Amino acid sequence: MKVGIFGGCFNPPHKMHRDIALQLIKKGYLDKVIYVPTATTYKKDGIIDFEDRYNMLKIMIDGHDNIEVDRIGCESYGEYTFQVLDYFHEKNADDELYFICGIDNLHEFDSWRNFEYILENYRLLVIDREGFDRGELWKRFEKYTGNLTLAKIEPVKVASSSIRASVKNRQYSEIEKVLDKGVYDYLVQKNLYR
Repeated sequence: MKVGIFGGCFNPPHKMHRDIALQLIKKGYLDKVIYVPTATTYKKDGIIDFEDRYNMLKIMIDGHDNIEVDRIGCESYGEYTFQVLDYFHEKNADDELYFICGIDNLHEFDSWRNFEYILENYRLLVIDREGFDRGELWKRFEKYTGNLTLAKIEPVKVASSSIRASVKNRQYSEIEKVLDKGVYDYLVQKNLYR
């Protein structure tokens, strides 16, 4: 089985996160996607509690049998991407593991902990975004291009940072468009990002 590990802050998770997973499955890149939200201690400003992000992901994927959420990202042995991938590899060595990676992340991938180990042992499924030179990136990682796949899916134009800004500015009609209703209701009820 081809399994995609989709790591990120998911702060908050929005329709684009779900649609990427569904498109990757529909187009045959993957059979299953597992979301791995980062720990609250991840070095990024404004990250809300892990439990809230985990709960919103669970709400967002409800009804999709081939999409899951895993808690490994909040465990001490799942702090880094290579540890997360090793964890899933040990769980089921027969699966083909792919790390789902935005092209913006690939741009800085050589600064990640044990990035060469990841590129040597796992496959990256790279999601394209506007404004990045694919040719330059493929050249930079040419030694590993056999483990890099550029996924041809619909372009993505939603950012969690803009959702947080809309919440802060009380522009709820904007966020209703990009969040599942259950996620939106959870976010409002819990008064998140205010």
